[in-house]
Amino acid sequence: MNPKITKISGLIGIFLITSGISYFLFDYFLPASSNGFLGSLSQKNTNTSPNTNQTETNTNTSLYPGPKTEICPINGQLYTKEEAAIWSKRRPLMVMIENHEDSRPQSGLQTADIVYEAVAEGGITRFMGVFYCGQVAGSEANKYDVGPVRSARTYFLDLASEYSDYPLYNHVGGANCSSATDGGPCTTAKKAQAIEQISSYGWNSKGTWGDLSQFSLSYKACRREPDRTGDERATEHTMYCSTKELWNVAETRGLTNTTEAKKTSWDKSYRAWLFKQTDKSVSSPTASNVSFDFWSGYKDYSVNWKYDATNNNYQRYNGGSAHVDFNTSKTITAKNLVIQFVKETRSVDEHLHNLYDVIGNGNGVLIQNGEKTEITWSKANRLSRTIFKDKSGKEVNFIAGNVWVELLPIGTTVSYN
Repeated sequence: MNPKITKISGLIGIFLITSGISYFLFDYFLPASSNGFLGSLSQKNTNTSPNTNQTETNTNTSLYPGPKTEICPINGQLYTKEEAAIWSKRRPLMVMIENHEDSRPQSGLQTADIVYEAVAEGGITRFMGVFYCGQVAGSEANKYDVGPVRSARTYFLDLASEYSDYPLYNHVGGANCSSATDGGPCTTAKKAQAIEQISSYGWNSKGTWGDLSQFSLSYKACRREPDRTGDERATEHTMYCSTKELWNVAETRGLTNTTEAKKTSWDKSYRAWLFKQTDKSVSSPTASNVSFDFWSGYKDYSVNWKYDATNNNYQRYNGGSAHVDFNTSKTITAKNLVIQFVKETRSVDEHLHNLYDVIGNGNGVLIQNGEKTEITWSKANRLSRTIFKDKSGKEVNFIAGNVWVELLPIGTTVSYN
């Protein structure tokens, strides 16, 4: 046989063998997304109608059938012993999820126990989901189940600090001082330097490394999926992460329910909210359609929470359309809404970073069961829990289920039609 042909045949054989091995490793070791490889490449989510048959905030508990006897310390709901056995070996996970109009529908917001929403910059809001109990079943079934993940902001760090001595905080970079050029001064205001703050809190230290910046993670934990929703999206709107893998990474760093370096449990000083409110709609609702703009004129980020008396929850609308969770194809709902009025400082540097004073005290409104209640809030320091009280000074009770906290600038007009 011609030596050249023999050589070419050999090279082709080697190529086929290595390709097969690569495919096997990729398919076996990397988890698929909840809708197949790279999400649903051809299926576009077109569900924009509220789902009126949804009766539970925790939509994935059917994966763990059995009596619900275990109380979640974060959302107050009852779960099975099998679910509790999973979350009890972990610590809460905070994930930064964007809300640019091109990022919708996002994945995972419905299974968060708590969601905080505030403006990131330019009137565009961002979410921080707190995942612990509600995500247990979802994290077993869905792989790259949260996102699009975006960058860190300082005020979200203050809130994340409520959930652990060293919380798990997932993000893609963040506001930092490295934006200085040509050796000049830092162009980011010091109070807005989230990355430097993360380091100063010890979240990057050995044994307490709870910072889950995507830049330090493998492809198995986070990856870009530009066609996830069926439409091609700009790169900045395509980062999705696996909550299960994020918890696995934390475990390799010595952060489970305990902090290996400190030999303490994450919840040693955790202050749970009260969840004793009756889950029953009132006969004459006073808050049937809660609506507001974070910034006047930014209608793509206007929010409406519409009361569903049948299921006694609130359905979320964003920018005039039903806000759908891509993982469930259902409209996002909440059992409890908190409007928390905070001091806003806009555009503190040339990057247009904003600051929100979530440490201190102020006023707010609690919305549940179809009615609203005037409340106050207080948070003594970064590590302390935000406590909500009614006007008589008594701590409020939440309905067992998920809670959305809307951080609005003081003076924002809210309608409760």
